[in-house]
Amino acid sequence: MKRLLSALAIATTMQVTASEAPKNIIMVISDGMGPAYTTAYRYFNDDPATPEIEQTVFDKYHVGSSSTYPAKVSGLVTDSAASATALAAGVKSYNGAIGVDVNEKPVKSVLHKAQSLGFKTGVVVTSQINHATPASYLAHNVNRRNYDAIADSYIDDRNNGQFITDLMLGGGWTYFIRDDRNIVDEFKQAGFHYVNNFEEVTALPKDKPVLGLFGDKGMDQALDHQDKHRLATMTSSALNHLKNDKGMFLLVEASQVDWGGHANDIAWSMTEMSDLDKTMQVLEAFVEQNPETLVVLTADHSTGGMTIGANGKYAWFPTWIKNLTASTETMSKDIAKTGLDFERLAHQLGFQLNDDEVVTLKESMSDAQSYWQSNQEKLTEKGYTKESTVARQMRKAITKLIDKRTNTGWTTGGHTGVDVPVYAFGKGASVFNGKQDNTDIAKHIFKMLASQ
Repeated sequence: MKRLLSALAIATTMQVTASEAPKNIIMVISDGMGPAYTTAYRYFNDDPATPEIEQTVFDKYHVGSSSTYPAKVSGLVTDSAASATALAAGVKSYNGAIGVDVNEKPVKSVLHKAQSLGFKTGVVVTSQINHATPASYLAHNVNRRNYDAIADSYIDDRNNGQFITDLMLGGGWTYFIRDDRNIVDEFKQAGFHYVNNFEEVTALPKDKPVLGLFGDKGMDQALDHQDKHRLATMTSSALNHLKNDKGMFLLVEASQVDWGGHANDIAWSMTEMSDLDKTMQVLEAFVEQNPETLVVLTADHSTGGMTIGANGKYAWFPTWIKNLTASTETMSKDIAKTGLDFERLAHQLGFQLNDDEVVTLKESMSDAQSYWQSNQEKLTEKGYTKESTVARQMRKAITKLIDKRTNTGWTTGGHTGVDVPVYAFGKGASVFNGKQDNTDIAKHIFKMLASQ
């Protein structure tokens, strides 16, 4: 009886009246951002000149946590597709599912619901726009790897004759400009404004839907991009473009926090977290000016099993990643192309290498070249060149060097099953307080939309 009353009480608190429903809903997903990432970012972002450790924008709005497990058929550790489907549609599905349930039947997302109600809708990501997370809000497909088919669906599928969304910003030239089909041209013919020069993203026309693509697949890393806060810039532009009297639903994804985790690259993940920080500040300012707006931030899962403090040492030293001027990817490509140049590498890393590190990198370079010589035929069949092989091996060496300097640890190159943090502010934010499942987040938003 107590359990029944408790369930009824929870159900009652989940009800949303029309006066309580937000006019604008901004859903932010930081792919791969488990709790260690937000803690690490607090220390990374700290001002060493002050005795206290400053609070981050994330700390201000932390309201709870979310479980992330997929449908039972896929066990307890989710991939991005199953988790995004849960966050978008409130339905548990199998790993790899894009907007479909365990029986491969299409399920409608909160974005679809918002669009059907007359909301302006948009998607802003730093991955390709047909990647798992955005696709789960926009499309239906049995396999996240069907990138071309997902891209096709963005132009082919309509909701009562209307396009699914009014704005898409991210990467994806490879999938939208193909030998068999030029989807960009089709969008332009359908009346979309197309932009592929990032400098033009801040001057989008209000009277046309927008497609913006800024990379072959994902966009350049924050460290290598002309705009170190490119997600914040795109989000600000999207808010200006979508703002209207009826309301908007905007999905924002900090896609590459996850990619840094998969690469066990702490510098990549922390600089992507910095971009997310600025993005949240943009949204914070928007809510101040537009108080009928709700912002929810969470992660789809945690990646890499990252830990701040490793090898039995009670210490972590983020200062070593604060002054990087290039990504580890750029560093390793430079080395593969022109050889080890320790002066250039010191400039890119922001610190001078010690004697042991120089010896280690020389040995890694020799090992990488030997690996190519021993496996050239097999690697060539897989599409690798000597340069790409050496770069791949040297990147591992550089990330390990940074891990040793910072004392960062990793348990995997994949995902883990831990709960992830939830942040919320603006109108209706209290609904997301406490422990919840990822499907609950979509269910709360559906209730808010239903009360419009």
